[in-house]
Amino acid sequence: MDTKINKNKELNIWEALIPVFALIGMLAFNVYVFGDSALGGSNQFVLLLGGAVAALMGFLNKVSYKKMIDEVAENIKSTAGAILILLMVGALAGTWLVSGIIPSMIYYGLQILSPAIFLPATLIICSVISIATGSSWTTSATVGIALIGIGGALGFELGMVAGAVISGAYFGDKLSPMSDTTNLAPAMAGTDLFTHIRYMTITTIPSYLLTLVLFIILGLSVETNGVANTGQLLTDIKLAFNVSGWLFLVPVIVIFLIVKKTEPLIALLAGTILGAIFALIFQPNIILMLSGAQELNFISGYKGIMNAITTKSIIPTQNPTLVDLFTSGGMEKMLGTIWLILCAMVFGGIMDAIGALSRISQALLSIAKSTLGLFASTVGSCLALNITASDQYLAIVVPGKMFAKAYKDRGLAPENLSRTLEDSGTVTSVLIPWNTCGAYQAGTLGVSTFDYLPYAFFNIISPLMTLVFAAFNIKIRQLVSDIKE
Repeated sequence: MDTKINKNKELNIWEALIPVFALIGMLAFNVYVFGDSALGGSNQFVLLLGGAVAALMGFLNKVSYKKMIDEVAENIKSTAGAILILLMVGALAGTWLVSGIIPSMIYYGLQILSPAIFLPATLIICSVISIATGSSWTTSATVGIALIGIGGALGFELGMVAGAVISGAYFGDKLSPMSDTTNLAPAMAGTDLFTHIRYMTITTIPSYLLTLVLFIILGLSVETNGVANTGQLLTDIKLAFNVSGWLFLVPVIVIFLIVKKTEPLIALLAGTILGAIFALIFQPNIILMLSGAQELNFISGYKGIMNAITTKSIIPTQNPTLVDLFTSGGMEKMLGTIWLILCAMVFGGIMDAIGALSRISQALLSIAKSTLGLFASTVGSCLALNITASDQYLAIVVPGKMFAKAYKDRGLAPENLSRTLEDSGTVTSVLIPWNTCGAYQAGTLGVSTFDYLPYAFFNIISPLMTLVFAAFNIKIRQLVSDIKE
């Protein structure tokens, strides 16, 4: 990750904000016109228009076209890993559907997870997996997809289920020592990893407990329509697939690989290949159907598997509740999300090249006249960068570098900054539709950002919690006290 920050003394704060206001206005109008289909392409072009407005501000302030293009190229280069992971997630979802892995998870999950406990159980399951793997993305791509299927079968609004998945996934992502953001935040602030994790629990645990309570209340109060149909759902799943507990070997192996610090891309590839092998063993009829051949041989098996990996797969069922659950888009489904990320990187790259990101952070820093003001400026800067730069790493790196001296001058230990970066930069990234995290989660879970946003309680509460602690001076560690100790 390139951590340099471009500055431009020629650019004033209003010129830096013009592209932001223009983008928000255009996106709001676009969503009004297109509704949920705005992510189908029109929002992507709006991001390019926002980049054009930023470029105009750059030209007016002596920033060259080459510099802007070079910064865009660097931004896009930084997303290469995320794009490959997205493609592999699509491939994995395809083979895990046709192999019966996801249907088996849904089949057994429907028998274990009753509607009353489903939402808090989803939160806890995703929390455990995310802490173990250190990745919110991997959590969503594995157990998250299965839990969305179970929740839909039970009759829950998918936004609620996705909110629980994301809340749990980002809780683990914040606290796991294997998480990249958990390592990045203390590096930017100037503290060590385990001091950061211990200090972060002060605000994270209350946020999580409050989230758990909210999901318990929601689970007990929401009426679902899936209970009466569970028996028929189980029957229809078994009619379509050969359900077996042996299929759980694949997700167990994938999670084991990630716990052993295997690169997520390699682990997901392994999961895709294992899913393909298990599909040939357990679901030969489905592979034959996808291939369009008359008999299963090497060629038809290869064709069926490749179709499942790359394109849309639909497993026939007479049960309307299972139609969406029995459909996978493969790698092709992820192309819209990748398109969104690339366009967001154009906007973020130009904003960085013209010095707008630096100017906005400096403006927020200048209004910090108290400890609360400093924390609020950090939170605001992280949120602004998640919106404008469309990348959670930049939302940690830029404020981390800009605010480190201010915290030190105020006599505050660096872990105050690292905690605030995670409480706001890491968790709010998933709430922005065009941010890489928001685009990924919406694409992976099949639930739009605006649908799950109201239920991503942990992600909403976390930045507010850090401000409450700052306002009442609760556990705000001073540099002086550290020296005395």
